[in-house]
Amino acid sequence: MGRVINTNNPGKRRNSFMRTSAEILRRLSQQKEINEDTKDMVAMLVYCMRGIDSTVEESIRAWEKRGYWKKADDFQQKWWWASLMSTSLEKLVKGDNWDELPEMMVKLFPYFADIQVAKMTRNPKDWEGTYRKLMEENQT
Repeated sequence: MGRVINTNNPGKRRNSFMRTSAEILRRLSQQKEINEDTKDMVAMLVYCMRGIDSTVEESIRAWEKRGYWKKADDFQQKWWWASLMSTSLEKLVKGDNWDELPEMMVKLFPYFADIQVAKMTRNPKDWEGTYRKLMEENQT
């Protein structure tokens, strides 16, 4: 029996979340008003930030398990912003503070500056309904 190789590693998933976030930020910058699509995109950003944070935690656990404490600490310092931004974006959405969105986008842009978006590859249907899903969290 051969070795099983997991091709869906944390780095690959993190890159996917980063690309999705970069495309959403590009689309948000072109929005003229806050509408349902805008709310869905911002909610999707919350989920992307959470996803980035979870992949960081997964990588850190793997390195700590091998005794790479310094590498794990440096990596955590590099990606600390994802958890912070997911919380801030979630407060913005759930608090209905849409006037804070431009300021939040300005804070987010530097983290995605190195991602070139020449062509939109994400389908807008991917984030349809995410606003409703986010708003329904913790309400049961």
